[in-house]
Amino acid sequence: MDLCDLRQLQALLGRHGFRFSKIMGQNFLIDPQIPAAIADASGAGPEHLVLEIGPGVGPLTVQLAQRAGKVVAVELDKSLLPVLAETLSGIENTEVIPGDVMKLDLEALLSSDKFSGFTPIVCANLPYNITTPVMTRLLESRRFAAITVMIQREVAKRVCAQPGTADYGAFSVFCQYHARCDYRFEVPPQCFFPAPKVTSAVVTLTPQPRPSCVADEGAFFRVVKAAFAQRRKTLLNCLAAAYGERFDKAALARIIVGLGLPEDVRGERLGIPEFAALAKALA
Repeated sequence: MDLCDLRQLQALLGRHGFRFSKIMGQNFLIDPQIPAAIADASGAGPEHLVLEIGPGVGPLTVQLAQRAGKVVAVELDKSLLPVLAETLSGIENTEVIPGDVMKLDLEALLSSDKFSGFTPIVCANLPYNITTPVMTRLLESRRFAAITVMIQREVAKRVCAQPGTADYGAFSVFCQYHARCDYRFEVPPQCFFPAPKVTSAVVTLTPQPRPSCVADEGAFFRVVKAAFAQRRKTLLNCLAAAYGERFDKAALARIIVGLGLPEDVRGERLGIPEFAALAKALA
């Protein structure tokens, strides 16, 4: 069965009485080149256990199974379970786990004896409405060698944005603190059924050791959060709002200038080393 052929897809969904859920953000791929391209971008090989989130009807699952040692697909929509039972029938290195990935015990899953000997990675077409919390959880778990996901293009640009650009923000800093972020390719709306109103993009996040310049992770992210809380304001004004009980504005200005930054600099101009130095100075 060609899972990306629209007629076959509609017939498959009709046999199982499936109805699309707007709440779950369900859009299924109908361009056969895209699942293969995403699987290739993931770098999946025989040594890998791939965690897939939201497999839908399974076109990416099938491609991953052809490359990886094992594929574990987590599906929240119970109505898709019988569909996946049909489309993945006979593919022995796949396992579908019903449930919510945000509630899944990742540590227990990855520590299971049946998955021992594999290097865990993630590859998924993420529903737009859970992109940020899922990516946050995956990165903070520090259990995956690579995370390759298809997400909304605007979010993908934020993930990979550099300081001083319009897309750069707190989520950019968070992702780049945890991983090297690579923007792979874009996927237009017509590659999906039903077609979403936005363009998607594939990114790969390769977890890296924590930046050595960061002395206190909690203090670092408090500064980042403060700096982007009010994007149109200067860093000085943002810090005054967040740290006003500890420092007066003049003292904050001296700290900023003491780090070699202009007094009127905005938070979006700072990279990880500058935020680390600022957090250390405020401590």
